[in-house]
Amino acid sequence: MDRTFDMFIETQVPEHVEIISRTDLSGVITYANETFAKISGYEVNDLIGKPHNIVRHPDMPKSVFSDIWETLGRGESWQGYVKNKRKDNGYYWVYANVSGVYKNGELVEYKSLRSPIDKETELKMQNTYDALRKSEEQSSRVVLYVTDEQLDQIAKLL
Repeated sequence: MDRTFDMFIETQVPEHVEIISRTDLSGVITYANETFAKISGYEVNDLIGKPHNIVRHPDMPKSVFSDIWETLGRGESWQGYVKNKRKDNGYYWVYANVSGVYKNGELVEYKSLRSPIDKETELKMQNTYDALRKSEEQSSRVVLYVTDEQLDQIAKLL
């Protein structure tokens, strides 16, 4: 049985690029730039009309996304570090700035501008988010080496 673990393959966001997307008020993507598509492994047309959480990585604590929505709900911008999942199950880290877009004083959509971060920050944030998930969700990220026979038995249980 052939299994690969693409989830461990990181895509580096190049320096001096910005990943840009816009969503409607419920988080459905209405615009994605080519950089977003390329880094996430999707085509732009694959992203449009999908919930933005299509790129949510399972390492991200749920509380981070609750904080994003609560902050946006107060009419404020949210800034922070996010680990995203690629279409091929790999990942990439970004610094995100998410804010409301207003037309004639009315909130009409959200925009997200994302930029690269350094390796030291990635490691710090991975440890921070691992600890948050453990305390808030009683969930831990585990890497486990098993024989093929053991893996087949585990797969049958799932």
